[in-house]
Amino acid sequence: MNTHTRKVFISFDYDEDRSLKDLLIGQSRNPDCPFEVIDASLKESAPEDGWEEKARVRMAHADVVIVIVGKKTHRASGVLKEVALARKLRKRMVQIIGHKDGPHKRVTGAGVLYRWTWGNLQKILDQTSSSERTSL
Repeated sequence: MNTHTRKVFISFDYDEDRSLKDLLIGQSRNPDCPFEVIDASLKESAPEDGWEEKARVRMAHADVVIVIVGKKTHRASGVLKEVALARKLRKRMVQIIGHKDGPHKRVTGAGVLYRWTWGNLQKILDQTSSSERTSL
């Protein structure tokens, strides 16, 4: 694998799955982790002025967008805006299942759905290094 640290933009349901985002950020702090998280969280209940432009700038610098899929993610307005933005920016997107045993429904147009494992994260990032513009 390329030694370049991949920049990951995380899209998630702010109202339901903040703890999952925090868990992924925690994983990214592992010294062996090949990715760095770009955080541009939309606060669903009170979106910050100019959030979408800030997200666009941050997402433009990301190598891949990871959508954390929980039980309501497929209809979370912030996630749907981020997915549309990622598609517009032609970013590679993948989805990871947030809760091993919980209900989930994939987000339309947001890429292949994976189980959240360290091996799958490695696979996602390895694919990103070998085919930056491949859309799954």
